[in-house]
Amino acid sequence: MEEKGVDGRVVKRLDSERSSNSMNRQRFGEVSGVLSIEEFFEDQEVPPWRKQLTFRAFFVSFWLSILFSFIVMKLNLTTGIIPSLNVSAGLLGFFFVKSWTKFLERSGLLRQPFTRQENTVIQTCVVASSGIAFSGGFGSYLFGMSERIAHRSSGSKDFKDPSLGWIIGFLFVVSFLGLFSVVPLRKIMVVDFKLTYPSGTATAHLINSFHTPRGAALAKKQVRLLGRFFSLSFLWGFFQWFFQAADGCGFAHFPTFGLQARANRFYFDFSATYIGVGMICPHIINVSVLVGGIISWGIMWPLIENKKGQWFSEKLSSDDLSGLEGYKVFIAIAIILGDGLYNFFKVLTRTLSGLFSQLQHKREAEDFSLGSSSRSEFSYDDERRKQLFLKDQIPIWFAIGGYVVIAAVSINTLPHIFPQLKWYYILVIYIFAPILAFCNAYGCGLTDWSLASTYGKLAIFTIGAWAGPLHGGVIAGLAACGVMMNIVSTASDLMQDFKTGYLTLASPRSMFVSQVVGTTMGCIISPCVFWLFYKAFDDLGLRTGQYPAPNAVLFRNMSVLGVEGLSSLPKNCLTFCYVFFATAILVNLIKDLIPKKWARFIPLPMAMALPFYLGPYFAIDMSLGSLILFVWQKLNKTKADAFGPAVASGLICGDGIWMLPYSILALAEVKPPICMKFLSRATNARVDKFLGS
Repeated sequence: MEEKGVDGRVVKRLDSERSSNSMNRQRFGEVSGVLSIEEFFEDQEVPPWRKQLTFRAFFVSFWLSILFSFIVMKLNLTTGIIPSLNVSAGLLGFFFVKSWTKFLERSGLLRQPFTRQENTVIQTCVVASSGIAFSGGFGSYLFGMSERIAHRSSGSKDFKDPSLGWIIGFLFVVSFLGLFSVVPLRKIMVVDFKLTYPSGTATAHLINSFHTPRGAALAKKQVRLLGRFFSLSFLWGFFQWFFQAADGCGFAHFPTFGLQARANRFYFDFSATYIGVGMICPHIINVSVLVGGIISWGIMWPLIENKKGQWFSEKLSSDDLSGLEGYKVFIAIAIILGDGLYNFFKVLTRTLSGLFSQLQHKREAEDFSLGSSSRSEFSYDDERRKQLFLKDQIPIWFAIGGYVVIAAVSINTLPHIFPQLKWYYILVIYIFAPILAFCNAYGCGLTDWSLASTYGKLAIFTIGAWAGPLHGGVIAGLAACGVMMNIVSTASDLMQDFKTGYLTLASPRSMFVSQVVGTTMGCIISPCVFWLFYKAFDDLGLRTGQYPAPNAVLFRNMSVLGVEGLSSLPKNCLTFCYVFFATAILVNLIKDLIPKKWARFIPLPMAMALPFYLGPYFAIDMSLGSLILFVWQKLNKTKADAFGPAVASGLICGDGIWMLPYSILALAEVKPPICMKFLSRATNARVDKFLGS
């Protein structure tokens, strides 16, 4: 995933640990007792790094990048919970290129066989491209600058509306710095320190397994199942569209648990996407989101609403931050900041202690990989991988020179895009960025936990406070957040890819080039996908709309908080914020101190914070997906572990790609023919009056 919940990284961390273990058991159980992984592939020649970068790899990557950008964009603009899509990218990349090569082989035109190195290039390129849909801030800091979001916060005067031109330019000048900042450290991180990078390791095991006879047979079955649920999800989205002729129509507005529950956002909205997300996410994430929804919308908000007239004025609109909306927004921010601060210092402490330990005991570090309980490869694998990993060097002068040149261009360009972001703010960020990028990449190697958005929030508060309210501090803080997030996020992603390449014998040069090409694709594809959403849906960013973009509101209000202070909060809201800030830290502390067998039942504060603002409806979808997977695992754990991610990916991908024709229909102003509210006209009128009151 990346801290918890808001950017989905805890989902990625926990899910990768689960998927890595199950993949090892399923796919290499029969091999590890006889041959090591690299001994199994010993007869296959490793192609030179240039031959790993094929036209077909980038062609497939381009189309998969569009698909995954739609998926990530929809998740960004609805809840902000983004599961790890590495498995889906690796699986679909394998399927498409394997089909391509089979066709060419039968026609006698195949010149180069499909290798695991090429598969790694595809996966790297797709994840790098779709990752821009997250780090680009389309659901957080970037959209938070817009006038539409500004009207939902207390600092509504300072805004910058989206435009396709400046968004693409901004991404091009900030998205590549992270790649150059950690390239010189690849040998230290991967070979010398042997950092685990669980997501990168799990992806490598997946790709390695695909290219064994047994793994290829399993992958074929997985892709077939993914295709079925892809079609089902796509057709379900198409079917639902026919009944959405007006606001409040369609399956998504069905009062599943009654009218009162529907008014408090407790309902099932028939979303295939979040059922799939629930199947991919660990059970504790889904439970945490549901518990957070029950605490907030089931208990707290009804009680606070009864204080209308005492704690806040009765005349305030429902989305006024001086009223009930203020409690929803700022208590959620308090939980996010408390959880983020705790995990920042936790990962920083682990990073420093781990670095000190490895520098002091390098010999022991050769035999023991931090964060891993056991070794699964033989020494032959390490020697083979080390030899090829160090073969294609990336010159240090190239990395340093690239960083300096791009930083200089960025310092001169960004003030023209954001006049509030002065050149010396950017210079300070770029001086400290390599250190923070290293900390994030190293911590991610230990825990698989990227703190990209935490570093972004740090930039929001420091640069926003430095600029102040009179000099556009809100926009300056949000823009600085984008600069910092892109650097530290791409740095940890690149090191994850280096780990994957190390385990699949893919060249570091091909990994770097693939990351650059994927990032370039993402800088164009992601803004275009966002622009399609922005132009197609008039309610984009509205709390009652289909795409409320909750993180955009939260990030903007963090910036307002850092610039203007706490004076505008409603009565007792600050007290609640202090309590929930401390509670988030305390819950994390308890979770880390008690035995793991009990800690796994404690909810995650960051995941609990999301429904505080948005409502628990998506938590019901995710919980249903989690329940389906849980029952499936009880009935047949082997099949559930093998095919569960494929079913979930099909549900997510089908509903995600439906957004393309859906957006085109909206742009063409083609309206559905039917409005179905499930109730009689008289009852509908009463419901509309009740919900509007």
